[in-house]
Amino acid sequence: GAELFVAVMLSLCLLPSWCSYSIAQFPTTRSNTLQHLAPTPSYLRRSGVIVALTEQEERVSKAMELTPAEALAESARSRGLALQLDDGTRKSHSMAENTAFVTGFFKGISTRPAFAQLVASLYFVYEAMESAFDKATDPSVKALDYPELRRVPALEDDMAYYFGVDWQSTVRPTAATKEYCDRIRSIAVDEPPLLVAHMYTRYLGDLFGGQMMGGMARSSLKLDDALGTRFYEFDEIPRAKPFIEQWYARLNDLELDAGAKQRIVDEANLVFAFNIKLFDELQGGKRAVLRTMWGLAKGAVVSRVGKIFRRS
Repeated sequence: GAELFVAVMLSLCLLPSWCSYSIAQFPTTRSNTLQHLAPTPSYLRRSGVIVALTEQEERVSKAMELTPAEALAESARSRGLALQLDDGTRKSHSMAENTAFVTGFFKGISTRPAFAQLVASLYFVYEAMESAFDKATDPSVKALDYPELRRVPALEDDMAYYFGVDWQSTVRPTAATKEYCDRIRSIAVDEPPLLVAHMYTRYLGDLFGGQMMGGMARSSLKLDDALGTRFYEFDEIPRAKPFIEQWYARLNDLELDAGAKQRIVDEANLVFAFNIKLFDELQGGKRAVLRTMWGLAKGAVVSRVGKIFRRS
């Protein structure tokens, strides 16, 4: 019954042709269809679940979406390498193309072992990145290597939480993680400016959507307060938007020729593909993803229905 219903609705939500539908197209307020229908518990539950599931999908998708450059005329993102990167990776970030990312994220927070594996993969990736940054002499890398962005110390805390104090001697990278890290180490030697693409794709993605994703993980997995999601917390960046604008401005000041800039864009798309592979390795099938989305949706359903009746 309920599980089959959610499975059908989620499959529709995950189709590219449906991903761009707005939450507003479903009945949620007293001014539209729901107000005029008999408020049966079955209808309200199903209507609410449709909206809540769609909302969970859209929240993660929107964390990956990029605002069109024309809407950012005064921003550093509207020009230079910042614009080239945003435009050049727009297909990877689009709601139609990031279905695998969104589904993978919900897979990652479906069980504690799956999320622990994701944290471990991210630890190895960031350790490779930040070790490369420490050794770098390339001016482009040095210019964009902000201490506030560093993630390894926070990930070390998360690793101890999930795997115990001796995690460094027991946890090893997966095949996809090793491939990702090998790429980072290779370009650090052969073409260091490409590390900028890894900064752009990972750090800015973490800042754009990290707080929301960390909250979803805590809610889904019932984690201890302030533990297990330190990776998503940027204590030294109280306001993400101005910081990101500053980072983009410095990105535009890099002295790179046209060929180097295009190679950075190409590398950024490759980084996105590497991250999809990390999700593909996670444990948990479709039922686990559905259970996770159902659990996250239930609270939203109760809240939404309560507001409807309070307003009516």
